[in-house]
Amino acid sequence: MEVGGEEFAVGVVISAKTTLGEEFEGQIVSFDRPSNLLVIQEGVGRAERGERRNVRVIKANYIQEFTVVGKYDDPLDPAACVLDLAAIHAREEAALRQAEVEAERIGVGVTPEAQRLFDALSKTLPVQWNKTDILVMKEVRVCSPYLPENVSGGTSAANERVKKVLDFERKRLNVRVPGQF
Repeated sequence: MEVGGEEFAVGVVISAKTTLGEEFEGQIVSFDRPSNLLVIQEGVGRAERGERRNVRVIKANYIQEFTVVGKYDDPLDPAACVLDLAAIHAREEAALRQAEVEAERIGVGVTPEAQRLFDALSKTLPVQWNKTDILVMKEVRVCSPYLPENVSGGTSAANERVKKVLDFERKRLNVRVPGQF
C-alpha cells in the first residue's frame, strides 16, 4: 500500500494512526498485498531487554496516516532470532514425559466402564494398568468384571480398603454388574 508515495516495507518502523483514532508505533514484519494485511510488531526495543512484544495484524486501509520513524534489520532474519534451545528441549522432554504418563493411564482392551472405574480409583489411590487388571498400590489386583469380589492380593487392610473404594465408585458411577438389570 502506498500512502503519500511511501510503501510498506518489511523492517521499516512506522508511527501510525488508524481510522478509529488509535495511535501506535511498530516495525513492519510482513505486508500481504492480495489480502491487504499488515503485520506490525510493537515494542521493537523490548526484544533486546528480553521483554515481550505485541504483534498487531491490521488491514492496511484502516491506517489513516503514518510516518516512517526508522529502518531496522529484517525482523524475520533467522540469524538475528534468539532461541533458547536448552529451554525448548527441556519443554519438549517434559511434554513427552507427561504424554507417556497420560498414555499409561489408558487401559488397552478394557471396557469404557473399566476405564471409568480406573479413573475414579486413581483420584484417591495410586493405580496402574497390568494388562486388563487394575493394580492398586502395587499390591492389590482388581480383575474383570471389576467387582469387590474380584479384588485379591496385598494386606487384608489394603484389600478391604480397595473393596470399599471400588464399591463406592461403582455406585457413584452407577456401573451395572453383568446380569443385573
